[in-house]
Amino acid sequence: MEHYESRMEVPAEHMRNIFGNYDNYIKKIENDFHVTIIDRDGIVKVSGGERDVRKAESIVKQLIELSKRGNIIQEQNVDYAITMGMEDKEDVLIEMDNDCICHTVSGKPIKPKTLGQKQYVDAIRNNMIVFGLGPAGTGKTYLAMAMAITAFKNEEVSRIILTRPAIEAGEKLGFLPGDLQSKVDPYLRPLYDALYQIMGAESFAKNMEKGLIEVAPLAYMRGRTLDNAYIILDEAQNTTPAQMKMFMTRIGFGSKVIVTGDASQKDLAPGDKSGLDVAVKVLSKINDIAFCNLTSKDVVRHPLVQKIVKAYEDFERVAERSKAKDGGMREKRGNRNSGYGRK
Repeated sequence: MEHYESRMEVPAEHMRNIFGNYDNYIKKIENDFHVTIIDRDGIVKVSGGERDVRKAESIVKQLIELSKRGNIIQEQNVDYAITMGMEDKEDVLIEMDNDCICHTVSGKPIKPKTLGQKQYVDAIRNNMIVFGLGPAGTGKTYLAMAMAITAFKNEEVSRIILTRPAIEAGEKLGFLPGDLQSKVDPYLRPLYDALYQIMGAESFAKNMEKGLIEVAPLAYMRGRTLDNAYIILDEAQNTTPAQMKMFMTRIGFGSKVIVTGDASQKDLAPGDKSGLDVAVKVLSKINDIAFCNLTSKDVVRHPLVQKIVKAYEDFERVAERSKAKDGGMREKRGNRNSGYGRK
């Protein structure tokens, strides 16, 4: 392989942000693209095979630009840039950094961090109803919440309604103490957490008191028509087909709906159909309803979470293939035993 070398200037004030603690980020790029990266007095030299050097150089330049824009480079940024670089997708970090949805109460910008998340956010902007489907950690609920709060602040809608089915995640919680709101609050806690972080506890409490923000279990939606509202149904995989139909027919004029769920984490009783699975089949051909399928590549939690999600996806894929194969073998044996195919 012909040896190739590239040089670029990195401002000293951005060096630590780009290289990471103990040069961890640069080592990742070196290992994945089989190049050598050396810094000499602010000049970064990348050497190796020409194609690999150009990809590594592109990633470093993206990290420099992100740092110049005031971003704190995180491991997830580097991992995703490497993944996209291997797929010959250029400048994805810059493209996503240009799309700022809003800021948290502490001033931190909320932006899509993967191409899947970018497509999800764009779908929400362009469609009345969006289904965000994918594993844990892909930002389905958080980004939906950010879009809802942005629309509310811009007076595009008059209220926000957040709901989810109140189903235990595999354990029985028994008879909880307190009034009805106290009993359902534990199920709705993830929605509260996102609201506090983006809107601030004081602003949330004030709007909640006025009835402009409503957080309620799905059962409370029956019999209502929801006009001029931003409606988010979270954990939709735990709805029944009847509940999902009830929810989808609540939508009024001027409303926008986001349905989020992970088909691999159902807490329904064994044998029960998921309303989310049925809705995907029934509504897939209707205009102005978008379906965004996020994957393990879009996980933005700790890098280990991405590996865990990928491992489960691979395990379930193998199990399904094995189940289908066993079913085919049993059918074949049944046909032989019943005399089919005999001469």
